[in-house]
Amino acid sequence: MVRLEADSVLLFSGLDPSGAAGVSADIETINQFGVTPLPIITTLTAQNTQRVLSLEPTKNSLLELQFKLIDEDISFNTVKIGLLGTSSQVKTISKLLSNKQGLNIVLDPIISSSTDDILSSKEMIDAMKNELIPLCLIVTPNLAELNALAPGLNEESAISSLNCPWVLLTTSDSSEIQVEHRLYHNANLISKFTYKKLTGQYHGSGCTLSSAIAALLADNVPVEDACKKALDYTYQSLLSAKKVGKMQYHPNRTFPKQL
Repeated sequence: MVRLEADSVLLFSGLDPSGAAGVSADIETINQFGVTPLPIITTLTAQNTQRVLSLEPTKNSLLELQFKLIDEDISFNTVKIGLLGTSSQVKTISKLLSNKQGLNIVLDPIISSSTDDILSSKEMIDAMKNELIPLCLIVTPNLAELNALAPGLNEESAISSLNCPWVLLTTSDSSEIQVEHRLYHNANLISKFTYKKLTGQYHGSGCTLSSAIAALLADNVPVEDACKKALDYTYQSLLSAKKVGKMQYHPNRTFPKQL
């Protein structure tokens, strides 16, 4: 029997028991684009829609074994990275990916949760910037994350310091009226995407956006088009969001159709 080569995205993501963010968000999103998610859990968390209480990183040896077994069996050219647990984990994943050529790596650089719980140490941020980001095709920070990665710099200088070909910057934390996403290529601003800011708080919108970009890249969509389509999809998921818990809304990723 001849196996068909599947379009796949390898995931390094945390587990959010509320189902709003992390690997649940990644899998839901990627499935909507007809692409197969290949999930590796980086961190187990104790959280809900109101707070994050505990993080338990996966052992590096298990990450290495999971990656090895997937890589020897399933073809993939795209990787999406979300929550990371320790600086040594960042370095381990960077080493694994640096040994495989031709990857489209999408990084959602999670520094804190949407409930403002700090999830990354200075050592992790340094390892992310120095070892992981230079391997990436695109990074998707918000303003707070950009400031953490490049403190004290203006936006253009901070983008340039990341040493990444593409950066999609989200400015939802800077305005009460609209959200502007600014797309940089080689540190040059090339596109702006603006959406009306929605009321309420949402858990997992960043995971949804970065996973949608990854799914589209896996399907050979050009980066700028992938960003626009992923932003439209994410916005639709927020417009139809569900109130599952007591605080933040869940993006309704299964309701919007592929754009």
